[in-house]
Amino acid sequence: MGARKRIKAEERKEAMKSVAIAKLNNCPTSPRKMRLVADTVRGKDVFEALNILRFSAQEASGRIEKLLRSAIANWEAKNAGARPEDSDLTIREIFVDSARMLKRIQPAPQGRAHRIRKRSNHVTIIVDSAKN
Repeated sequence: MGARKRIKAEERKEAMKSVAIAKLNNCPTSPRKMRLVADTVRGKDVFEALNILRFSAQEASGRIEKLLRSAIANWEAKNAGARPEDSDLTIREIFVDSARMLKRIQPAPQGRAHRIRKRSNHVTIIVDSAKN
């Protein structure tokens, strides 16, 4: 590897030190329902978001809460010795993409059939410490 590539790679690695990523793939909830919950916590402090998710009535909030805890654990693994409470962690990005769709048939009157699409999604959370 050349010097320029090595220097760029080291810079990228240093920039990613304060960032932790967690992904949830093939979650069997429709992306539209998951985005409603994701929009409530986008840009918030991590511990404020955990409180919002814990007391939310939506079923998707439990899955996002577990994913957020995973992102916090990933951040702790990257930054050994640092505490998330002192680092002012925030949810920098959270996005929901659609995943595979299971297609089923529902019998309908007069010999017809209606298609049922059981949707699923992928959720990605990026947690960043604002204090650098």
